[in-house]
Amino acid sequence: MKKNKLLHPQLSKVVASLGHGQGLTIADCGLPISTDVDRIDLALTHGIPGFLETLDVVLSETVVEQIIIAKEFLQISPETHNRFIERIHQLESEQGKAVELIEVSHEQFKQLSDQSLAVVRTGECTPYANVILKSGVAF
Repeated sequence: MKKNKLLHPQLSKVVASLGHGQGLTIADCGLPISTDVDRIDLALTHGIPGFLETLDVVLSETVVEQIIIAKEFLQISPETHNRFIERIHQLESEQGKAVELIEVSHEQFKQLSDQSLAVVRTGECTPYANVILKSGVAF
């Protein structure tokens, strides 16, 4: 049995497959997912699993150099956005380097998520709780 936090086999495979600069999207349950992108559907019911819990598990096994979010995230869901920002500061501390945060319109975000290696659908029901993680390198 795998020892680390991430136990989901399909998600674990995608994380291990990420190359430098490739994206992985973690999405709320409402984000449209292109049929051209691998879909890893974790959603069980509303709120389970949540966006931040899923993000924490993925970040425990991923080096991230860039993060893309929708501008609307802060405006519409400030509490979740603020918790997300706290987690990114923690990631920067753990990695020992800054993570570039890019904000785009929600429409742009949807287009960019189509370029991800995979989209992870959570049960999150908080509007705009979506993120594209761009892989960094561990050296």
